[in-house]
Amino acid sequence: MESLIPYLIPTLLVVGTVVFMEWFAAWSHEHIMHGWGWRWHKSHHEPHDETLEKNDLYAVIFAIFAVGLFWIGSSWFWPLWWIAVGISIYGMLYFFMHDGLVHQRWPFKYIPRKGYLKRVYQAHRLHHAVEGRDGCVSFGFVYAEPIDKLVKKLQENKRKVDLDVLKDENQPTAAE
Repeated sequence: MESLIPYLIPTLLVVGTVVFMEWFAAWSHEHIMHGWGWRWHKSHHEPHDETLEKNDLYAVIFAIFAVGLFWIGSSWFWPLWWIAVGISIYGMLYFFMHDGLVHQRWPFKYIPRKGYLKRVYQAHRLHHAVEGRDGCVSFGFVYAEPIDKLVKKLQENKRKVDLDVLKDENQPTAAE
């Protein structure tokens, strides 16, 4: 057991960081990218011909953060190095799942027909089914709720938006 500890702690740090990053990425996608950070993220929800989009700056920020943790971890506090490994692994998962699988930002095309990959693919397509930043569902990149739950949430969000529009239309304006 004593000989496993030098491997166990780094493994737990890496796996824990990957799991945390999926939660954090989903949270920041919903609350930052679809909130005050929409100016960058909007490029991802609009059609474009460019290879890169302004939204890719978020990946650059996460990469700079990981590089900083590698540097601090190699010089002063070793656990940060393993956390940086977890962030980097998550970044690769994000690249393959989101940029590659879902948005086909690579030279070959693959659309999954069954299983986990199909669910992730469909969930993110449902995320883009809404025009604009409000009313979206499925903010994660590696985990996706079951599709029937997401469709139900999407329909509920649409009803809320429709009710909000009706409320606004029934409010008297300053000219009335």
